[in-house]
Amino acid sequence: MSELVLVLDFGGQYKELIAGAVRGLSVYSEIRAGSMAADDVKRLNPIGVILTGGPDSVTLPDSPKCDPGLFALGIPVLGICYGMQLMCHMLGGEVSSGGAGEYGRVTVTPADSAQKPFLALMSHSDAVTRLPEGFKATARTASCIAACEDAGRRLCGVQFHPETKHTEGGREILRRFLYELCGASGGYRPEKTAAALIENIRYTVGEQRVLLALSGGVDSSVCAALLSKAVPGRLTCIFVDHGLMRLGEGDEIERVFSSLDLRFIRVNAQERFLARLRGAADPERKRKLIGEEFIRVFEKEAAKLGDIPFLAQGTIYPDIVESGGEYGATIKSHHNVGGLPETLAFTGVIEPLAGLFKDEVRVLGKKLGLPEALVKRQPFPGPGLAIRVMGEVTEEKLEALRAADAIVREELDGARRRPAQYFAVLTDTRSVGVKGDGRTYDYVAAVRAVTTDDFMTCGYAPLPHTVLRRVSSRMTSEIPSISRVVYDVTSKPPGTIEWE
Repeated sequence: MSELVLVLDFGGQYKELIAGAVRGLSVYSEIRAGSMAADDVKRLNPIGVILTGGPDSVTLPDSPKCDPGLFALGIPVLGICYGMQLMCHMLGGEVSSGGAGEYGRVTVTPADSAQKPFLALMSHSDAVTRLPEGFKATARTASCIAACEDAGRRLCGVQFHPETKHTEGGREILRRFLYELCGASGGYRPEKTAAALIENIRYTVGEQRVLLALSGGVDSSVCAALLSKAVPGRLTCIFVDHGLMRLGEGDEIERVFSSLDLRFIRVNAQERFLARLRGAADPERKRKLIGEEFIRVFEKEAAKLGDIPFLAQGTIYPDIVESGGEYGATIKSHHNVGGLPETLAFTGVIEPLAGLFKDEVRVLGKKLGLPEALVKRQPFPGPGLAIRVMGEVTEEKLEALRAADAIVREELDGARRRPAQYFAVLTDTRSVGVKGDGRTYDYVAAVRAVTTDDFMTCGYAPLPHTVLRRVSSRMTSEIPSISRVVYDVTSKPPGTIEWE
């Protein structure tokens, strides 16, 4: 890539969102460790550097730091949240901790009176209280310095998060950094990565064979398309039906992929997975049990097929960030990342999409010629309905949830303004109700529908009450074990899209 922006990671949950926003503005980005040496940064010759947020306090002696030499390279630097605090702290400013902080959307007032105040997403308790020499405040909130810059050294920082859709004008702030401060010319397009990814797969695999963990979702489907082009005739796709799929989904996946030019194997392992999950109620334990069981099934099937040294997965960026990193906290272990067992009966694991967001994966899928219906398929977690059933997973609960989820999808699939993702959750709570003339004490189901472009943040979708009423009426009428329906109006953050 001719133009590169480095995103130096200090454990912020939005690091991939920053990288994705940069690439969305037609500039290539890569995420590297925040501790990356200044000489290594210089060797890569980036046009700009962005310092991410993070969960630590720069006032603590063991908090992550960047190389001080970074600020002397003459490369434009943008610090975001922790990144701004770190830059100010290391250059002689002062950061105070222990305040009330700011969380959620806060009004930011620019120092330039010609610019209007705007709402920005804040998530911090520390604040810059004294700027380094040469810096000036360019915006404030009621309680902190919200933005600052040293124009001469092309160093700037914002306390808020311009990478999220919750900050008004955030995209324009990033665009100005890239094109005005860094001098970017643009030219990066996600679809252009296909050739490079295919070449990387060929280089890694050589003449050997690959076993793909195929779920039927957009990520593993695009991965299958890439692999089929990279290693034609040497790809086997195994779909493990763990009994945790949506209504009729296993048969649908078999119907679609059996007709394609690849070797497709369906493994019916419903009883095996349910037995393994028996007694498990903690969501992290469920994820890890499912992840390990997936791998054991693949190992067993691979042994039947002969020597297949490589396991491929459709892992994408959000899977990795939520499973934790060098500095980041583990939000939830994805079965294909944090849930993998330590020992694998494969020479290597191939994850060609691990640097892409969901929207970039969809663009790539279109470029590879996948059907529109498949590319735009509703997202579905690898652990399946196990993490949409609260508490222990039983066949009774799964049967109720499949029916409830089918109702939600039937009612929303044809909506004029369809949410980005929508599904049902079966809570582990029972509620008193009345059906006919009798008392009931059955499960409470929850409906979740969100609006998002990146799946790193989201807002709840304001569904019409007529739709919610219809969904509730159908669930309580058609599903005997559900007596009450609630609607989730939580955004991310503080929630996640899935409940577990």
